[in-house]
Amino acid sequence: MPRTGTATSQSNRRHHRQPKREERRKRGACIDPHGYDAGKKIKGKKRHILVDTLGLLLHAVVHPADIQDRDGGILVMATLFGMFPFLNKLFADGGYQGPQFANALEKILPHLDLEIVKRQDGAIKFKIVPKRWIVERTIAWLNRCRRLAKDWENLNRKALAFLRLASIRLMLRKLCNPA
Repeated sequence: MPRTGTATSQSNRRHHRQPKREERRKRGACIDPHGYDAGKKIKGKKRHILVDTLGLLLHAVVHPADIQDRDGGILVMATLFGMFPFLNKLFADGGYQGPQFANALEKILPHLDLEIVKRQDGAIKFKIVPKRWIVERTIAWLNRCRRLAKDWENLNRKALAFLRLASIRLMLRKLCNPA
């Protein structure tokens, strides 16, 4: 004689085992919000980095992807807190152009000279622009680390910590192997 109600009793039995898991879903109880950048078509986090002319990381900020590049650049420069008083010139991408970024940068660091490095107007294919290539190369070096290749971290501060660890690894490799 078959039992009746097996399916419902089984789901009830499972429910009492992991009620917390059911509430917090897959990714954990407390995670930083993910954003969506419609221009770049990415979901998750953005990393804004400040590098020197050799491509070594000076400062970085990780935030949700829905914050625009200009606002993220202002956030990077505002969180420097005088760590690098020797900075004279800032080379920035075309995403940072406009009076909003320039005015905010003037308030934060008045001695800093801003230069926007643009692509050539007639360029259809990819071309290397020397000053922009420094940051792109650094991002490629950092993305070699498995943990940074995808957006695995739930918290922005952990993503920033792994970004700094990858940067330290890169700097140590450059110091130990100068060739």
